Amino acid sequence: MKAFRLLFLYLFLAGQIVVKSQIPAGYYDNANGLTGQELREALHHIIKDHITFPYTSTATDVWKILQIADRDPDNPENVIGIYSGFSMNGPAQYDSGDGWNREHVWPQSRGDFGTARGAGTDLHHLRAADISTNSARSNRFFDIAPNQYIDQSGQYSGPTNSYTSSHRYVFEPRDEVKGDIARMLFYMVVRYEGTNGELNLELTDEILPSNDRSPLMGKASRLVEWHLADPVDDEERRRNDIVYSYQQNRNPFIDHPEFVCLILSPSLNGINIQ
Repeated sequence: MKAFRLLFLYLFLAGQIVVKSQIPAGYYDNANGLTGQELREALHHIIKDHITFPYTSTATDVWKILQIADRDPDNPENVIGIYSGFSMNGPAQYDSGDGWNREHVWPQSRGDFGTARGAGTDLHHLRAADISTNSARSNRFFDIAPNQYIDQSGQYSGPTNSYTSSHRYVFEPRDEVKGDIARMLFYMVVRYEGTNGELNLELTDEILPSNDRSPLMGKASRLVEWHLADPVDDEERRRNDIVYSYQQNRNPFIDHPEFVCLILSPSLNGINIQ
């Protein structure tokens, strides 16, 4: 019943929101009127074959783009850590382990795609992160966790509003980005469908151990809950526009949050829970 109440509330609020994203005219025309698997397939064909950038390079690479995409709105020279919320010196980048690094919100080990162009450098799920908080998250699945994470090492340290667990292999991000993270993972399962030799990424409700290399992430039902409870905001739309300016593809679930409910049944059958 909780999921249904959230769904009804979300659909009501969606009608009140003025969309501010700079969506190109006609971008989603081929998805109009579709639902379920047909909508999922249409979105895949719209967002696939994006322009890729190297993980590390002297030219434009993901480091440089993240400095723009994840900039601190109160200090544009800095970037914000996705899980910690710490404001960190953007140009310093890794800084011999004392700066920030690039977090794969869909862990690169969950499918073993590494940092190769494609899923490994896709900026729709790459985010700036405080190094030690990023390490604490590791490749844990997302779900409710009991223990507040207090970062105790590195230049950027202190209490965070994210949580971890010593009993279950899960990580709970801070409330401000729970919906953002859900929409990143929804993007990944639609973008990477196993076509053209790419991985077929899926979501599951099963919590998998750290050494499992299956191309699976979750917890699927929790992500849907977070998507509904934490609507898209202007900062998320701004980031989507910036990534589009480089990759020439968009996250459909930021532009049209209602697509999640149109693709998924209440039982989540549309997302292929294992």
